[in-house]
Amino acid sequence: MDSILTVLSFVPWWGWILIALALVALRDIFFQRAHTISHNYPIVGHLRYWLEGIGPEMRQYFVANNREELPFNRIERSWIYASAKKENNYEGFGTDRDIYAHQHIFIKNQMMAYTVPKEHPNATDKTFVPCAKVIGAYNQRKKPYRPASVINVSAMSFGSLSAAAVEAMNKGVAKAGAYHNTGEGGLSPYHKQGGDVIFHFGTGYFGVRTEDGNFSMGKLKRLVAENPCIKAIEIKLSQGAKPGKGGVLPGAKISPELARIRGVEVGKDVLSPATHKAFKNVPEMMQLIEDIARETGLPVGIKGAVGKLDQWEELADRMLETGKGPDFITVDGGEGGTGAAPPSFADHVSLPWVYGFSCLYKVFQARRLTDRVVFIGSGKLGFPAKAAMAFAMGVDCINVAREAMMSIGCIQAQVCHTNKCPAGIATQNKWRQRGIDIPLKSDRLAQYFKTFRKEFLEITHAAGYEHPCQFTMHDVQVNVDGIDLNRDLKSTYGYDKTQVPFESVQELYQCVHLGGKNFEKT
Repeated sequence: MDSILTVLSFVPWWGWILIALALVALRDIFFQRAHTISHNYPIVGHLRYWLEGIGPEMRQYFVANNREELPFNRIERSWIYASAKKENNYEGFGTDRDIYAHQHIFIKNQMMAYTVPKEHPNATDKTFVPCAKVIGAYNQRKKPYRPASVINVSAMSFGSLSAAAVEAMNKGVAKAGAYHNTGEGGLSPYHKQGGDVIFHFGTGYFGVRTEDGNFSMGKLKRLVAENPCIKAIEIKLSQGAKPGKGGVLPGAKISPELARIRGVEVGKDVLSPATHKAFKNVPEMMQLIEDIARETGLPVGIKGAVGKLDQWEELADRMLETGKGPDFITVDGGEGGTGAAPPSFADHVSLPWVYGFSCLYKVFQARRLTDRVVFIGSGKLGFPAKAAMAFAMGVDCINVAREAMMSIGCIQAQVCHTNKCPAGIATQNKWRQRGIDIPLKSDRLAQYFKTFRKEFLEITHAAGYEHPCQFTMHDVQVNVDGIDLNRDLKSTYGYDKTQVPFESVQELYQCVHLGGKNFEKT
């Protein structure tokens, strides 16, 4: 033994490296058959797998130009980061975007822009942009709700996002005067940090489910009664990332805390079905909406990605016939991305937001129902110009998900489904979450919202309007293919938005600050 140690002591450091490589080569050739490349090309083959593993990062930082990345390019991400940090988010020397590209948006400015009077609310608060409509006013819900912000946090559940990320977002919306959609993972303590909440449930009924996985009205009533931060209820029919597909929450991810919040068993896989058990058709869904509104007093809405229109048309027909129905409809685009999904779903199932929303809006407009519903858009709309287009098409509010994640530090690593999010946002790993400074990140989300609203207002004023709800389809043009290289939204999507009743921002200010957010005046 001593002689062996003596011999080994004479081996130089580089000799140990050669020995290690030789052992790897022997393993590659004789003991593993799973990877053909490393078997046929021992040692060198590992380099190929390593380069493949870091390929997305290499392309993101060194190869792709500022405008070509998806889902969000470098310019878009940089604007969000700078806006959230209250840094200079301007560009110099003109745009580097191809303004002749397909679907590029142009907002028509007025020759003489709208001038904010001295006594106007926006003279002192340049970020004050409340929703022009009241959710639940038409159906006379007991507790109607007017969102104090036109931009809000979309449905992202605790479980998909970390506790630190959810808490930072809720504290951020409280500072920004916005609301926070819980996503379908139930109401966690991290959602109750001062911000308004939209409670959202899907086919798994997490947080309001019975032991056998059905919907429990009793649990929902108790939840609402015990948590006055809940301002409305949203029923998820589908989401843009994977419409018509359920999901499995692996038992390994279900901690005692998650189990308690979601109402499931620790360590046991939980299935979210593709369809609801609480209703099977449109009449049953409408009945559930009315039952929830009656039992809780809150406005009730639905969320869905749009594909076929037959059931949406049936819903609109029954709303026209009965005078009842959802108080708000959140339209998600097929480009949605916070839910992990197979590429076959993410790439091909459901329509992109502009196509889906325009098709759906026409269904309700044809029946003169648009004044009854608050329309919420969701699908990469977290930029002022895209928001202007969305409002011109008929939305009343927008929800943002990935943009909100980026405002608190998301770097678009696209590993949300692996539990290895390097920013600590889309993971349950405690060590990774420790990197999130909650007070700082909440400030950044609030600042992103305020910067967004400020720039959105500036675009609105440039177009000659006081509030974004005044945008019309004629105010925005978009590049299209074919003979007509450039058309306004009305010509492109085949309808003209119903004008939202609007007096003034001063009147909205009185509703929000003097009458409260739930003031019924429209």
